[in-house]
Amino acid sequence: MARERPPGRGCGDLRLCLLGAALLLGLRLCAELRCAGPGPPIGSALPGQAPGSPGLHLPPTPGPQRGASRRQVTYVRSGRRAPPGGGGRGTPEPGCCAPRGLPRRKGPRWHIDLQPWAGPAQSLDEEAGRFLNYISTTQIACDHMSTDSLATDASSAKKPWSVCLDDRFGLAHQIRSKQCRLYSLGLGSEDTHFEVSLANSGCEVHRFDPSVKSPHILESQHLWYHRLSIDWRDPHPAVAAQKPHGNTRKLGTILNEFGHHKIDVLKADLESAEWKVLENLILEDVLEQIGQLVFEIHLHWPGFEVSGSDSSVVRFWYSLLKELELKDFRLFHSYKDLSKPQRFLKRDIFNASSCYILSWVNTRWK
Repeated sequence: MARERPPGRGCGDLRLCLLGAALLLGLRLCAELRCAGPGPPIGSALPGQAPGSPGLHLPPTPGPQRGASRRQVTYVRSGRRAPPGGGGRGTPEPGCCAPRGLPRRKGPRWHIDLQPWAGPAQSLDEEAGRFLNYISTTQIACDHMSTDSLATDASSAKKPWSVCLDDRFGLAHQIRSKQCRLYSLGLGSEDTHFEVSLANSGCEVHRFDPSVKSPHILESQHLWYHRLSIDWRDPHPAVAAQKPHGNTRKLGTILNEFGHHKIDVLKADLESAEWKVLENLILEDVLEQIGQLVFEIHLHWPGFEVSGSDSSVVRFWYSLLKELELKDFRLFHSYKDLSKPQRFLKRDIFNASSCYILSWVNTRWK
């Protein structure tokens, strides 16, 4: 007699068969997907669909996570994004991604750009010849020059401190309206005829001389004397803290302290310190505040803190004067002082004097 099958046994076997079949199907499908390789890239159209069809792109990439640097995201984008209009000047973050061909923002200058050597030999003869020719050749004509019309006794002038009084440069108008300002930088010189004559004409005159006895002296209605010397650097902060009333300043610092934004005439007789002072005026763009320069230059030795071979020194001098030209200053008067020793870098050569007085006018002065 046959044994009866327990109730529900056939149904359980069927479940096991279905579960095994599903497992085998899953394993086969997984194997096929691995062999097929990665799917389409993010944002691309699926096969059979036109690119850009709605509903085919994944959501856009989320923005930066919380805590990420917003400055960094802007920095990268500004470097890659084309300027509006296809060619305008953009304003990328400084220091990295400025578009090629556009000038970077101007930064501080630490040294002047030296001019090329005068010749292949880089010799003193070549450099001195170029330099002496440059300071002896005026670059612009001045029809009304000097201060003879301002002084009561022009013959008493010891040196020809010449300024240009052509109307196109504005100094004559400033003098007539009694609104001109003169800064005179000196080192104990007794030749003050130039300053007195301009003060008597109504100009505001400030003479800086460390040899005067009081910090500030009002000599006459328009003539001030200040116990200050002009340097090419300010005192070290530690020294300045110990001597808050020290008598050495850069010209730009004094202009800020006095609240003066413009100088119609800057006269300087600094006994060889003029080269470094002039360099400072160029590097700090103080020249833009000056209408005319009247400088006595000294050539008998390199000058304070000017080093190098003789040819390098003269190249440096020449480069400084060329910087004036780049700033739109033009030489209108050159005076060779024959009363001084005829020495050039301690040598009797080149038929040169150890002292010249040069006058420039700022052709952009307003």
